[in-house]
Amino acid sequence: MTRTCLIRTAMAMLAASASAFATAALAQSGAAQKKPASPTEQAVLLGQFGDWGAYKAAPGGKKICFALSKPTSGTTNPAGRKRDPSYAFVSTRPSEKVKNEVSVIVGYPQKASYDATASIGSANFVMYTQNDGAWVKNAAEEAHMIEAMRKGTDLVIKSESALGTKTTDTYSLKGIAQALEKVAEECK
Repeated sequence: MTRTCLIRTAMAMLAASASAFATAALAQSGAAQKKPASPTEQAVLLGQFGDWGAYKAAPGGKKICFALSKPTSGTTNPAGRKRDPSYAFVSTRPSEKVKNEVSVIVGYPQKASYDATASIGSANFVMYTQNDGAWVKNAAEEAHMIEAMRKGTDLVIKSESALGTKTTDTYSLKGIAQALEKVAEECK
């Protein structure tokens, strides 16, 4: 499964989870009687830690755990360009021997052959883009990025869309260390 497919699967599971929670809340209030989606079809929130949630899922029977956050602020240039929601992920997939893979969804297709950047304090990382996602270009730097995220206050992602829109998303790193600990505990 490609990285983009995994992120899309995680996003679909989160949407299904949100829908299931909303349906359950409506059902309790008597407003709806729909059955929530099966837990095997959705991501399960393991805990919310500051601005980061820790989740687990099992698409196709393969366990995935991830920390997820939404940007605390975002700008586009030109201003006001519409886009889908943005997210930052740190994923662990034991069946693929992947631990703490950093990726983002920026909300629209990225400019071909254009690298995004990630900054945490004075540390900078190049991210390659594909469709609307970005991943650390040099996998050997991923552990350094995770360490910087654990110690930093903000993650700033800069990218450019296929239509030339420049985007800057800022993610708070409050709670990332605890979310990653929960992910590690759940996905050994």
